[in-house]
Amino acid sequence: MSIEDKRDQLVEELIPFEDHLERLTYVIDRAKDLPGLEDAYKIDTFLIKGCVSQLWIFPSFSDGKCNFQADSEASITKGTASLLCELYSGETPEDVLRLEPDFLGEVGITQHLSPNRRNGLTGVREKIKAYAQMQLDRTG
Repeated sequence: MSIEDKRDQLVEELIPFEDHLERLTYVIDRAKDLPGLEDAYKIDTFLIKGCVSQLWIFPSFSDGKCNFQADSEASITKGTASLLCELYSGETPEDVLRLEPDFLGEVGITQHLSPNRRNGLTGVREKIKAYAQMQLDRTG
């Protein structure tokens, strides 16, 4: 499945919710099923700066693909960050850098987040892009 197909699948999953609170509740419920990070990875290196709640993004790289895992003490933060991790995990550094997460606006998520939570999402995207760029520089 291409990264565009994954994006489209996430949009199809999130767009049916007409009420933004129902959509956010769904995002939170999705995140509850995801494993958390081990405490050893909840360190400043992986902490997203500028987010109201503590949010960590743990990156890894294998077989030419980037992978990302999110964890947070706040369910909404973990849920929204996990959407980005899901989109970009299993993708090449080139694809991670190429595709912006505009689908979050398309489905009405970013519009209903507080400015601080939007800053946190921006920080997640920046961390993901920086990691992908680092891997591209190493392998390129």
